[in-house]
Amino acid sequence: MTAIIVLILIGLFLFLVEFLLIPGITIAGIGGVGFLIAGIVIAYTQHGSTVGHITLISTIAVTIFVIAMALRSKTWKYFMLNTNVEGKVENSANSETIKPGDTGVTISRLSPMGKARINGIVVEAKSTGDYIDQKSEIEVIKIDGSKVIVKPKNNKT
Repeated sequence: MTAIIVLILIGLFLFLVEFLLIPGITIAGIGGVGFLIAGIVIAYTQHGSTVGHITLISTIAVTIFVIAMALRSKTWKYFMLNTNVEGKVENSANSETIKPGDTGVTISRLSPMGKARINGIVVEAKSTGDYIDQKSEIEVIKIDGSKVIVKPKNNKT
């Protein structure tokens, strides 16, 4: 009888590892189901159908209970990092440093987003829809929040 309980407990542990830590179909999940089935089959073959039925029903009930307890939000409060990240990002594309009409050079390819150097400041730039190659001259069309909208300098659109 001890072997049956140990097999079922190992199966539950592996099933929880599969369900919570290693999502997908892995060795832990297959092994967990295998151990659960092995414990139930041994209960039926060695102790008869009454003990087998009791083992099957109790295994199903315990499995449902363990999964329900593991999915509660209070369970995970003990494992969570409970800190706040505080800080602020300086917007380098503000209206005092970069204005429409300013020119610059792309640092990376804009497809449509990429890096550009405008007035000596590296910013995240967005093209008007065209791809702009690296080291191409650009012109600022407008500033939309933290985005700098640019076009190729030779483009008159």
